[in-house]
Amino acid sequence: MDYGKAFLVGGVICVLAQILMEKTKLLPGRIMVTLVVTGAILGALGVYAPLEKFGACGATVPLTGFGYNVWKGVKEAVDQEGFIGIFTGGFKSAAIGTSAALVFSYLASLLFKPKMKK
Repeated sequence: MDYGKAFLVGGVICVLAQILMEKTKLLPGRIMVTLVVTGAILGALGVYAPLEKFGACGATVPLTGFGYNVWKGVKEAVDQEGFIGIFTGGFKSAAIGTSAALVFSYLASLLFKPKMKK
């Protein structure tokens, strides 16, 4: 049942992103930023935490989950460190995921021959 919940939540997030890509003239970079900001806003409104509890990896893996993770880190850092936590919290909470993305994308670029689209 856990796999089904994760598939449902992740699938809905991906469908919404696909609709943005198909029905708007937004560039992919702007859509990615929109997803991250949406995750942070939903986290601030208290909506994303129950979604994460229900959907588990289906909610944490997409870019909205990254935005929520950054928001959660900032909130915790502000509670512990005060104002300076605004600047340090997001980096601390998202450092592992960002580092993994950089390392694995570099390794993929070494294994495959990337080509520019024409």
